[in-house]
Amino acid sequence: MPPLEEGVISAWLSHQPFGAAQGVTGSWLLDPFGFSPRLVLEAARSGYRVLVTANNPVTRFLLEIFANPPPESEFIAALADLGAVKKGEERLAGHLQSLYFTTCEKCNQQIQAQAFLWHKGEDTPYARIYECPQCGDSGEHSATEEDKEHAKRIAATDGLHRSRAFERVVSLKDEDRNYAEEAIQHYLPRPLYVLTTVINRLDSLTLSPERKRALMALILLACDAGNTLWAHPSERPRPKQLSTPNQFREHNVWMMLERGVGLFAASGSPVPFEAWPKRIPESGGICIYEGRLKQLADEVKKEIPIAAVIGSVPRPNQAFWTLSALWAGWLWGKDAVEPYKVALRRRRYDWAWSATALHAIFSHLNGLLADGVPMFCLIPEPEPAFITSAFTAAHTAGFKLESVALRTEHDAVQVIWKTAQKPKPANTDADVLQKSIYEYLCARGEPASYLHIHTAGLIALEEANALKQPELEFDETLRKIHGLFSSALKDDERFMHYSTGENLETGMWGVNMKMGLDTSEKNTRSTRPADSEESLSDLAEMAVVTYLQKNPNAIFLEVEEDLYPRFPGLIDSVQGVDLRSAEFVCREEWCKLEAARRRYRIRAARRLENYLWADRKNREKT
Repeated sequence: MPPLEEGVISAWLSHQPFGAAQGVTGSWLLDPFGFSPRLVLEAARSGYRVLVTANNPVTRFLLEIFANPPPESEFIAALADLGAVKKGEERLAGHLQSLYFTTCEKCNQQIQAQAFLWHKGEDTPYARIYECPQCGDSGEHSATEEDKEHAKRIAATDGLHRSRAFERVVSLKDEDRNYAEEAIQHYLPRPLYVLTTVINRLDSLTLSPERKRALMALILLACDAGNTLWAHPSERPRPKQLSTPNQFREHNVWMMLERGVGLFAASGSPVPFEAWPKRIPESGGICIYEGRLKQLADEVKKEIPIAAVIGSVPRPNQAFWTLSALWAGWLWGKDAVEPYKVALRRRRYDWAWSATALHAIFSHLNGLLADGVPMFCLIPEPEPAFITSAFTAAHTAGFKLESVALRTEHDAVQVIWKTAQKPKPANTDADVLQKSIYEYLCARGEPASYLHIHTAGLIALEEANALKQPELEFDETLRKIHGLFSSALKDDERFMHYSTGENLETGMWGVNMKMGLDTSEKNTRSTRPADSEESLSDLAEMAVVTYLQKNPNAIFLEVEEDLYPRFPGLIDSVQGVDLRSAEFVCREEWCKLEAARRRYRIRAARRLENYLWADRKNREKT
């Protein structure tokens, strides 16, 4: 799931004319992506009816579980029922825990390892991670010979369990069997044995529907944690490619099942939830459509007045999409995989593919909605190519960019579009980018990352209707835009690249102070050099200090809420940057807030989830 900050969508909705804050009830929102359960739940809890299209059976199930989670007691009881099942002469819980036994290096007691560490391609682990409950020893230690022999013994019986895992996803004669086999190769013998054993017991256990839902949710989290895609040390919040890193973690799958109890128990209050075409109350809830937007469009147009579109723009994620097909088969059988089999087959997701897929969705949306309907989207884990893909797809489908909020490369970009008529494409050159980037850097008064100047340039191209020419495919369009940025930056002496490499996206970009005041024909407006006034960092720091002097007991979020409204005009008030329909809100002050938080010991900084299966207690430790 994409790492998104809580409170963003509810804050935006509170200012809309169709919202509960204005006395309007029962307004309908549409999420055409179905990619972020958290976003949908937050909107529903704010008093909106949200229609969600979800083609992925895993995200559908997660949305249902988080909307109406079983009580914590049901999760605990479900895991206890599973653990009490007999495996030979012992309980299943004891049997599966014993698979992860290792010896404490300090006190020589037998304990469970939290994880084993592997080098890609080797048949035994090279290290283990544990926390000894007896003596307190913890951390990473070299694997013992006993650990290695244990791994080999489990691998000796791998063929049977791997075959059973295949058959839950595809039949023996299915043409997609090879794709399923390739995907299952990303599970080591030990976690695959644990997962297949648990799933087989799920089929034979007599559980209430509520308890079975709870156990399936726990198993799903274990499936996510049990593959070989989790690099060690961790390089990113979640894997995106179906590729085993050179060093990776083998998590203790039974511990992952136990950890899931805390995650779901803290998922919030229940939300009314129905499958289309059943109706939900005007007070708010979620209606989910199991399919694609194009299949639903005609029915929605006739029956449901959509007030706004919300959603997290899907980032290409081969790992999650491919493994979702496996998990669907393991939990719900072959029939659940059938509509989603394309995820098994596809091995390459590039940005041109992303732009094409997004354009199809945006085109259906623009045809479905009246002109002027807002679309609030989050672009998680942003990078220049992702933002280019989303902006180009939306613009060519007829959406008009209204505003953009960009903080850092670690935070989701907030974008507001509105439905409109498709624009007439226009040609442009590097001058448009040079002008917009120069004026943006002058307004900041300090260097900026490439992500920021790239976004500023994209806004200028969007306003000039120059993002895409009709005769070009999306792959050609994205290459052309990249080339335009490259020439705009490299051919203009006003720009300085502070980087040890030549890659445009590395380091920082600033204004060449030696150039002084720019009065060239490229920019006939007078714009100040970047060092003539306070920089954005200075202004942000002064604002933080001033607020803390007046509010010494402020919490971190209160500082944020005071700071951000002070700066939207900082960029769009600069002469020469016409942002009438695309207000660029620079929110990179987060790093200044972090420094201030440490300096003044502001309380209660909020953290984000890194993993699908990370519980709240674990996140607080990190």
